[in-house]
Amino acid sequence: MNLRRVLLSTLTILLVLSGVACTDGDDRPAADPAGRGEVVTVTPVLEMTGAQTADYLAEWKYPVAGAKGVGAYRVVYGTVAPDGTPTTASGLVVIPETAGPALRMVSYAHGTTVRRDEAPSADGETERARTIMFAAAGYAAVAPDYLGLGEGPGPHPYAHAPSEASASADLLTAARTVLADQGRDTRPDVLVTGFSQGAQAGLALGQQLHSGAVAGFGLAASATVSGAYAVREVQAPGALDGRVDPKRAVVYLAYWITAMNRIYHVYGDPAEAFRAPYAQRVEELFDGHHDLLSVTAGLPRTPQELLTPEYLALAQNPTGPALRAMDDSDTVCDWAPDAPVRLYAAQGDRSVPFENSQQCTKAELGARAELIDLGDIDHGATVRTALPQILDWFRKTAPPA
Repeated sequence: MNLRRVLLSTLTILLVLSGVACTDGDDRPAADPAGRGEVVTVTPVLEMTGAQTADYLAEWKYPVAGAKGVGAYRVVYGTVAPDGTPTTASGLVVIPETAGPALRMVSYAHGTTVRRDEAPSADGETERARTIMFAAAGYAAVAPDYLGLGEGPGPHPYAHAPSEASASADLLTAARTVLADQGRDTRPDVLVTGFSQGAQAGLALGQQLHSGAVAGFGLAASATVSGAYAVREVQAPGALDGRVDPKRAVVYLAYWITAMNRIYHVYGDPAEAFRAPYAQRVEELFDGHHDLLSVTAGLPRTPQELLTPEYLALAQNPTGPALRAMDDSDTVCDWAPDAPVRLYAAQGDRSVPFENSQQCTKAELGARAELIDLGDIDHGATVRTALPQILDWFRKTAPPA
């Protein structure tokens, strides 16, 4: 692994000297964005032996029998913004120490993150551990930070399925290059998983892989956990009728509306959507530098205290730009997969109602999707319960090599 560090550091220096631009995050755009999936920088972030990996995962309560040693890297790569213009994003690539040259990839998409440095390739230890779990089992595991988180420039387009899919797909291409530089081949069929926001992102990526839109890759299987797959029909109404815990609903609505405004222009002034005094600070709260505690403290207790009457009505009966924003991301279940699909969800979830997954099974995806009810547990417990089950299923459905 030390030789790998040297090689990757050399690669980074050569890329910088050759004029390939990189970004240190925040809101500065890349000066000369790379092509889609093109590697910009590779930075080692973690290296562990098999024994160390086993101890690490046991501490996070994601044990893997016979855990392999891993090397984890932050990869900055070229992708596209929601408007199609070139930009960069970052993601975590975790490579296991295995004897065979060819590896199958698992793409893990993380849950809602409001602070950019809590993304998997930065300081997001929880999501990093979940990614490492799959690598410890012998898979090459990747976790996109998404746009605007980690080292990516600009704000994060929260819960925007099209850009989640493009950032995830382009990380697969970049990871293939990183693996090739280490003398490793990649199998073309990818396993896809994700939690919460990442469940939406995972199905969006699966849809791209199924359609052949990601050159050199296809879909082996998909298993996602507690996703808001039906924003218009379930998640937005649920945020107002009590199915979603009010404090969580406030964060979801504020994050989503401010993010969608940058893409679809759902309001001209924050005061159109948000009541005083929240209109004056809501956009700043979601600048990528505030943690969830700060965001929650800066918002009211209920959606009714947050939104103006007009936007409360719009959440229930969307029209215009708000309707387009919902419809563009509410397509992640509108495809008929050839590969097996599992949807994990819990009836006790007060962040993402169970009905999201039920609605998904009524769409085209339902012909191959198996809905697994995790019972009366909360949102956070769903991922802790489901991920080990997903790993076992992946191992049986499409082994690592």
